[in-house]
Parts: sequence; structure tokens; C-alpha cells
Amino acid sequence: MTAFVIARPVERMLRPLPRALRAPAFIGLLGALDGLRDLAADYVEDHVMERTYGTSDQSVEGWATDHAKAAAVGLGITMVVAGIGDAVVRTAPRHWPWIAIAATPVLLAIANVVAPTYIMPLFNTYTPLEGSLEQRIRELAARYGAGDAAIMRFDMSRQTKKANAFVTGVFGTQRIVLADTLIDNFAADETLFVVAHELGHYVRRDPWLSIALGTLFLAATIGVGNLASRKAGRRLETLADGARFAFFASLFSTLAAPLMATVSRAIERRADVFAIEATRDPQSGARAFRRLRDQNLAEDEQPKWAELLFASHPSLKSRIARLEAPI
Repeated sequence: MTAFVIARPVERMLRPLPRALRAPAFIGLLGALDGLRDLAADYVEDHVMERTYGTSDQSVEGWATDHAKAAAVGLGITMVVAGIGDAVVRTAPRHWPWIAIAATPVLLAIANVVAPTYIMPLFNTYTPLEGSLEQRIRELAARYGAGDAAIMRFDMSRQTKKANAFVTGVFGTQRIVLADTLIDNFAADETLFVVAHELGHYVRRDPWLSIALGTLFLAATIGVGNLASRKAGRRLETLADGARFAFFASLFSTLAAPLMATVSRAIERRADVFAIEATRDPQSGARAFRRLRDQNLAEDEQPKWAELLFASHPSLKSRIARLEAPI
């Protein structure tokens, strides 16, 4: 509906603006409309359901503040990128796909620096992890040449009782990040296994792998979106044409999602293997995954078709079975 019904009237409405401002304003208006359309569903899914099932104590005001900040940051970044993209398309109408593909790894690398340094602290407080657990993690990381990684904790309990850990950053901003809900509710050996899994992403350079895969995926998306637009008899000459191109590109992204999910599951399995080799304690890993399942109210196993199409991680049942298998 946005691409084929709303886009052209919005573009006509924005014609009095200077040309350089039309694309950011176009994206801003359409993004605001999409946000308003999804607001009720987001509220029910992300706040009401979380409180109903006891996985969050966050107030309505807290949820609304975080939701508004996330929407503002996401829309603001998208508007800037849209303005730059529109300028590139107008300047190099034949070569813009190659320019966009070449710029993608640079932009993704910048995002991997900006996100942990400036964006994530907008939502939570990140502090260096201290104490015996930090020492054990540091010793483990040092064995793999990653002793200089920043090891942080953050107050995930502000939003949810669920537990999590992740690795992020490039160019010296790499961080192994643990939620306070993980640190406070898991045994030290269980936490160490979870961190070893995240350390596996760091040691195997998975943030850089994600940048490479993201570039390849975007290249394919641009190619398919451009081809579909041409088949429909449209070139990228107007902002409405750009909205239609985005529709075809998003359709391809949806169809290609199972392939990306398959790659993601393989990366997660590799990190599990790393954690087993690093800790020599698969039983702690099995206990950690059970605790994650119970604390996060996660499914033990999805229907096979759902896992193949959508799951970025292998099922917890299969991961636990692998950890408990005889060596």
C-alpha cells in the first residue's frame, strides 16, 4: 500500500521542498505512518505480553520512552541514508548500484563502531565487569589472543527479566557484553560457558563475517530489486519509484531469509563448538541453555519448518543434546 498507493501523493506534497530534502522528508513521513500503524501491535507484543507472562516489570512510561528513542534513532539514520542514496542515484543513474554495493561494507563497519559507542548507551548503562568472573573471562579470552576485548555488563533488567549476552564492535570497539540478568541468575560456570560462546564469535571474527555477508546480501537485493523495477517498466527517476524498488527489494529479502537463517545457525553452531573446546565443560553449557530456556520462556524446539524458515539459532533441544552427547 505504501509503495503503490501512498508514495506518489506524498511525493507531490513534498515538491515545494528543495530537491536535496525531499528524500529524507519522504522517508520520514512514510516511516512515521508505518510507526503509527504498528504502534498498537508493538505495545501489545513488546509490553503487554511481556508483563502478562512475567518476563518484564517495565512501566508503560519506560516502554514508551525506549520505543520512542528506538523509532527516532532508526528513522533518523534511515533519513540520512535516504538523502545520500538519492543524491547518488541522481548523480550516477547508471552506476549507483555499484556505488551502493562498494559503500556497504564501509557503512556497516561504521555502524559497528557507532552502535556500541553511541547508540546502545541511549537505552542501557554499560559498565566494565569486575570481580572474579571478569578475571576468569579475561584469562579465557587471553588464551585465544583476545585478552584486550572489553568485557561489559549492562542493566537489561530495566526492560526484561530475560537473560542475554552478545559480542559487538570492530576497530577496537569490540565488546563482550553480559546482561545483569545473566550474571545475577546463572552459576559462574554456566555464565562462563555462555561467554565462551560469545568469545567464539569474537575470536572467529564473526562481526567482520557479518559485514561481508551483509554486503553480499545487499548486492543480491539491489540486483533483484532493480531488475524487478525494470520489468515493471519503472526506473529510479522519482521518489515513488524508489518506494516501489524498496518493495521489490524487501520481497526478495523475505524470500531469501531462510538462506540467511541457515547461515546464522551454522555460525551459532560453530560458536557452540568453540565454547565446548574452550571450557571443556559441556555439562555447564547444557545447564546454561536450560536456564536460558526457562528464564526467557523460550521454546525447546520449534516445528522443523519454522526453524528452517525463520530461526537464527538452532533449537535449544538440539544444542542441549549435542552438549550432553558422549564424547
